[in-house]
Amino acid sequence: MTWRRWLVLLILIVAVAMTAVGSWFWQILNQPFRDYANELLVTVESGSSAGAILRELETRGVLLDARLARAFLVYRLGDPSLKAGEYRFDEALSTPQVLDKLIQGQVLTYPVTVIEGLTLDEIADVLAGKGFGDFETLRREMGRSDLIADLDPMATDLEGYLYPDTYHFSRGTSPAEIVATMLRTFRQRFSEVEPLLRGPKRRTVREIVTLASIVEKEAQVGDERARIAGVYANRLRIGMGLYADPTVIYAFKRMGDWDGNLRKSDLKIDSPYNTYVYPGLPPGPICSPGVASLIAAADPAESKELYFVSRNDGTHVFAENLRDHNRNVNRWQKQYWRQRWAREGRGK
Repeated sequence: MTWRRWLVLLILIVAVAMTAVGSWFWQILNQPFRDYANELLVTVESGSSAGAILRELETRGVLLDARLARAFLVYRLGDPSLKAGEYRFDEALSTPQVLDKLIQGQVLTYPVTVIEGLTLDEIADVLAGKGFGDFETLRREMGRSDLIADLDPMATDLEGYLYPDTYHFSRGTSPAEIVATMLRTFRQRFSEVEPLLRGPKRRTVREIVTLASIVEKEAQVGDERARIAGVYANRLRIGMGLYADPTVIYAFKRMGDWDGNLRKSDLKIDSPYNTYVYPGLPPGPICSPGVASLIAAADPAESKELYFVSRNDGTHVFAENLRDHNRNVNRWQKQYWRQRWAREGRGK
């Protein structure tokens, strides 16, 4: 056999061998693999190299061969970065499926609900309690007034601008990213309010959010929000005090002196947030309002009503003059509580 025939034979043998190796390589890569029991959580630390990540996944039983996975990542996928975070594995996956999960950053997220009407301190407490950072770092990020300066140049912090919603964050999400997400959500929801800011009722964003925050604390029934906002709008129009208990409560919270009880003597506290003493809107928002309260503040109900009092069931009785209001207070506050205490055997 001539050397040319030997060369052709050698090339054929090498080609067959390479095809066999390639077929084996491809089969191994695409074979679903799992060598762990039940659910497995793996945390990929920020800054970890791809090699270290893949070796960890092989050790934990997620990948069959870290070296093959690394070769596929580099030579077939172009060596993209792998995202940090917490990953859940609960089924057999092929190597490309595992790599796709890491490349896309399909990290495990946890829900956290921030309800309407919370202050910045209360929001920071909720987030810290769910493991999303420590209170002090969260509050420091919430003091970044520069993040809202385009909408509210007078803001001294982000009070009122962190939108209440249910969020899903992964472990390790930074407080800065959490605050940015909540602020971005506020901007998205406030876009529903902006068309209402044109015309004779136009107020600044700060005025709308401030009024909405008071409405949020006062209104418990959805269809009363615009009506309560209308009462406050009427008071503002004629220069009457707002006389809003939630603003006084907020003043005590800012001082760190709120014990959960509002007394008659508390209504005399010297604070710009005390709307019993200082007319007009308080200096800024007192909590984070939802979009329903924002819409109500931007488009209050038109009426002559100047007063409202609670029926003690979440609804209110409204009045246009002080005489009717005093009658309502006597019925729904004084008489109501006297009768209730009598039924409960508590006396006057």
